[in-house]
Amino acid sequence: MTTGSTTTGSTTESTTGSSADTTADQPLLSVRDLTMHYPARRGAPVRAVDGVSFDLPAGRTLGLVGESGCGKSTTGRLVVRLLEPTAGTITFDGHDLAHLDRRGLRPFRGDLQMVFQDPHSSLNPRQSVARSIAEPLLVRGTTAADARRRAAELMELVGLRPEHLDRRPHQFSGGQAQRIGIARALATGPRVVVADEPVSALDVSVQAQIVNLLERLQRELGLAYLFIAHDLSVVKRVCDRVAVMYLGRIVETGDKAQVYGDPAHPYTRALLSAVPLPEPAAERARERVTLLGDPPNPAAPPTGCAFHPRCHKAADRCRVEAPRLAPTPLPPSSAVPDAGRLVACHFPEHAPVP
Repeated sequence: MTTGSTTTGSTTESTTGSSADTTADQPLLSVRDLTMHYPARRGAPVRAVDGVSFDLPAGRTLGLVGESGCGKSTTGRLVVRLLEPTAGTITFDGHDLAHLDRRGLRPFRGDLQMVFQDPHSSLNPRQSVARSIAEPLLVRGTTAADARRRAAELMELVGLRPEHLDRRPHQFSGGQAQRIGIARALATGPRVVVADEPVSALDVSVQAQIVNLLERLQRELGLAYLFIAHDLSVVKRVCDRVAVMYLGRIVETGDKAQVYGDPAHPYTRALLSAVPLPEPAAERARERVTLLGDPPNPAAPPTGCAFHPRCHKAADRCRVEAPRLAPTPLPPSSAVPDAGRLVACHFPEHAPVP
């Protein structure tokens, strides 16, 4: 199995690539100290993303989770360069994309694509489906006939009928519209796809179908996914590794079995304790971790650990010293193997989640 890594400062966990184009020292996508600060009318800037680092090997999936407003969607938009970062690097296949201008980005646009949360709002209501899917090809010089032929192939690939190419987005259901969004993202043959809450706007009955589609496409096309979501049950199913964000920073990352089975950060434990268990007896007996208050203002984050105002374990050290994301050894009794887990906490926990 291919593993990824998350790094901070001088701490780096090794990464093994699964593509001929990547090696252990060069994952397909490598993000380092990625930062996005929005200017505010008054006072300090809003720290939407504040020093995020992670690796994504070819053909694998990294889940990025956290509460609304934690910076996960902004991180995804930065990765595909829909936004320009304040600082940091975004290295794709050995090339730093972080500060390239529009012309410099042009050769890489097709390699990194995005699937958006709301399928209907991401499609132009005035354009036919054929035009929406073919447009990325047309701007790259593909003939209209070849672009339409490719659009028909992509419709079949995502489970839709090619004869519906001339319909408008409003003539499709939410699940069908998301399939169209996926087809459009695949038009240029990307190697990395950022899926930003791809099923959260869909009916529960349709969500599993879209997840199945994404998994099949990954197997068939060798795609790497940055999968952004707040539904931890979906992330557990589709992801190889998980990174937990809080107030613009990654506070814990590791193999999904490790993060779900033995979360070390109090915030991760709180998120997981809110995920319903299928067994009623286990649901009644499980530990509940309640967060105190609301998330802080990203324009005025707390001193020390940003999580300390909501943490039941907060001590004086937490109020003055920000913890660094670093390896946290597992206790000898742990049944979950160490797979490069990193935690930003002065007092990490190791009790298994029921």
